[in-house]
Parts: sequence; C-alpha cells; structure tokens
Amino acid sequence: MDKKELLGLFPEELGAELAEYKLPAFHVKQLFTWLHRGAAFDQMTNLPKALREQLAERYIDQPVTILEKRVSQLDGTVKMLYALPDGNCIEGVLMRYHHGYTLCVSTQVGCRMGCVFCASTLNGCVRNLTPAELLGQVHCANTLIEDGHVGNIVLMGSGEPLDNYDSVCRFLRLVSHQEGLGIGIRHISLSTCGLVPQMKRFAEEGLPVTLSLSLHAPNDAIRRQLMPVANAYKMEDVLEACRYYIEKTGRRVIFEYALNEINSKPEHAAELASRLRGMQCHVNVIPLNAVEEKTLRGADEAAITRFMQELEKRHISVTRRREMGDDIEGACGQLRRHYLEEQ
Repeated sequence: MDKKELLGLFPEELGAELAEYKLPAFHVKQLFTWLHRGAAFDQMTNLPKALREQLAERYIDQPVTILEKRVSQLDGTVKMLYALPDGNCIEGVLMRYHHGYTLCVSTQVGCRMGCVFCASTLNGCVRNLTPAELLGQVHCANTLIEDGHVGNIVLMGSGEPLDNYDSVCRFLRLVSHQEGLGIGIRHISLSTCGLVPQMKRFAEEGLPVTLSLSLHAPNDAIRRQLMPVANAYKMEDVLEACRYYIEKTGRRVIFEYALNEINSKPEHAAELASRLRGMQCHVNVIPLNAVEEKTLRGADEAAITRFMQELEKRHISVTRRREMGDDIEGACGQLRRHYLEEQ
C-alpha cells in the first residue's frame, strides 16, 4: 500500500484523516506541530509509542531527504540535491544574507516551460511536487542551520510555480500557518514566466507574496527567442496582469532580467523603461549563468553597466542580483542534471 503524506494537511484535515484512531484534539495539534518542525514519527516523544508505530506503517512523516550537498567556499551558499519518495530528485539553494537565511524552493521535478537559458527544462517536467514535498525542502534546509532557521523563501527553483497552482497555494498557506513554520507571506517571493490567467487568479487568493516576473526582454520578438511562453501570451498582456496584481495586493512587482547577448543593448534598456514607466516595480538585473548544454552567452560587464545606467537615467528602479554559489553550480537545474547523467 502506498503511504500517504501527512505534512500537506491542515490541523482539521489531519484530524479527519486520522479519525479512526479516535485521537484527542491535543494529540492532533501535537502531531501537526511535530510534523511542521520537520520531525520523524519516532522523534514525537509526547505521543504514545503505539500510535507512532501505527502511523509509521501507513503514513510518510517527512517526504524529502538531502541526497547531496555542496557548500560554496566563496560565500557559504549551500546547494542541496533532495531525494523524493518515488526516486525522483530536485534541487534547493540555501543562502545567508545579513537579514537571515533565504531558501530557494523547487515546485516541480524539472520544468516544461522551455526557457533557453535554464538547465531545469532540459529533460522537461516529470511531475508536480506535492505541498508536503514543498514544505519538506524547508525542513531539510533548517537542519543545516545552527544559528537560526529559514526566514525567507523564494519559489524560484526548478519548475514554474503557477503551473503547479493548487499545491503552491496550499504550501503558502501551510508554511505561514502560525502553528507551523509561521513564515510571513511577505517574506516569500514567487517567480513566474508569465502565465497570464494564473497570474490574475493568484492576485485574488489573498496571498500577497512578492511577485517576480521573468521578463528577460523588452519586446515580444526578443522574448519569443528566449521563452516559448511568449508565443502564448503577449508581453503587453503579461504586463497588464502585473498591473492587476499590483492593484489587488498593493505589492510592487519585481522584473527579473537575465542579461545576455541578444537583450542587453542600450536601446533595449530604453524600450524596457518605456514599457515599465509609471508601474510600481523594480528591475532585478541578472548576469546570465551559462549552461553548457545551451549556446546562449551572457552579456559582458560593460554591457551590464550600460544597461543599468540607461534604466536609472529613465528613473526605473534597478539593482544587480548578487551572484552566489558560483563555485557549486548555483544555477537552477545544473546539479540535478549532472546527478542524473552519472546515474
């Protein structure tokens, strides 16, 4: 019999799932708390031993384990390869900043969006991750932290979060649950390549995370060269969905822009500024991490500087993303790709 996951259930759902055990309400609450501390059944010492043994026979406590980790000698960033119960693997990146620890979380095994600069999409999308598997990544990362815990989450790992819509929304509500990890929604960022219907739907969820839009181009022609999703949704429709999100949540939108050989000229910056003018937004310039299986190359330092100057001259808020974990294949999808090749 396939074991069920308990980690993806809210307290009332947990009680209903375990109704046959006739557990008192305080035991259900204790179980929920233990699960969301990342505990295994045998560590839940204030629950009856017989109950823990019964649960272990039928249920999964923590569905994610660390298969491999690499620690950057440059900045202490930790790249993790996680193992899932069905034998699949995914990646995560734990970064330390002055304000605390940030974890980059994957939402799918692989990705089907096909962006030309990303290694995550090379083998397509195998499947969506469950809410429990999303939470499990946070619990694994917390075991590596001696002086605190994960305080910020970016849904920017492998996969398109809004392509796994229901699981991601449930994860956001669970990870911010006050009897669980209690990570504030405003400490979470979600990155999308621009699935317009899902963006508009998400604006109505009452989950005001920071929305990051993978834009990477100033116009449709260039965006279609980089991102297949641009064939489905025009740039103006994507930007209109961003405006709708801003209106509904009051949060500014972050535009991710990976500078490469085809999108980094000063005239591209000027065109981008004209499209974003008047919007409550910020541009996050990203020096492109080269992927050996891809031919696209990043912009040089001079081009990066010129591009940012052009945006600043036109009063567009812009910063350069800090590069972390360069010596441990920090770019999304690379570690998993090499692991699969070795296997």
